[in-house]
Amino acid sequence: MVETFALNLMLPTEVLYVILFGFGVIIGSFLNVYLYRFHTGKSLNGSSHCLSCGKPLAWYELFPLFSYVYLRGRCSACGCYIPARYFVVELLTGLLFVLAASNAADYLSFVWLVLTLILLLLITVYDYYHFIIPDEWTGALGILIGGYIGIQWYWGVLPAEQVWWTLGASLAGGGFFFFLWLVSGGRWLGFGDVKLAIPLSLWVGPTAVFSFIVLSFWIGAVVSLLIVAGQKLGRGQRGLHQSKQTLTMKSAVPFAPFMIAGAGVAYFLGTDVLTLFSFS
Repeated sequence: MVETFALNLMLPTEVLYVILFGFGVIIGSFLNVYLYRFHTGKSLNGSSHCLSCGKPLAWYELFPLFSYVYLRGRCSACGCYIPARYFVVELLTGLLFVLAASNAADYLSFVWLVLTLILLLLITVYDYYHFIIPDEWTGALGILIGGYIGIQWYWGVLPAEQVWWTLGASLAGGGFFFFLWLVSGGRWLGFGDVKLAIPLSLWVGPTAVFSFIVLSFWIGAVVSLLIVAGQKLGRGQRGLHQSKQTLTMKSAVPFAPFMIAGAGVAYFLGTDVLTLFSFS
């Protein structure tokens, strides 16, 4: 895919990677604005400004990645810290563009994969900060993935039997998370996670749904243990007189980022958890 782009544009593959990364970080800068103003009633046309003192940002403070490094993560007027999220989202978006190009089979699949990854990034960041998965994004993800599968079936790339297996697997994946939500009364995960599981299962396909589910819990367990260990270490350094909090997976980090990470590993690396236990 990247080689095809490079040949058509008469560019070395490495140069094309740099171009895609640069375009991605620009899109990431817009995504930061979109995330900050989503469901706030604020227009996307408003000028960017410091979140602490309200100072409008100068043109040289609007360069993705570079401005954050140049300012050392602080506002030039009041000195308050600029959330690291802005830098991380820009960087990740650039990397996702490169990842999409290196895994897509043609131009259509590249655009589809980029849009899919952007939606997953938005859901991850928003759920991490707000403990909510907007239905608009989950629905858009389902339409995007389902529509692409429909196009592949229409063009004869996917046989009808494979499409039915994929649809069944997505319902099975969503059904499993619905069962966990039901028996726990919503304590283990939110209903937004249940809805998200359907398009994620649709994305990874019927052969990877089981691995996606298992990897989600494995990644969640590892991250939660690291958070618990870090909090215990910090508590010990501050002294036992500090207030103690009971930490659960949901209270540490929402579960959607773990689900998306598990789906990403299953989709891009083709990890089959069953083979990890095979010693033959």
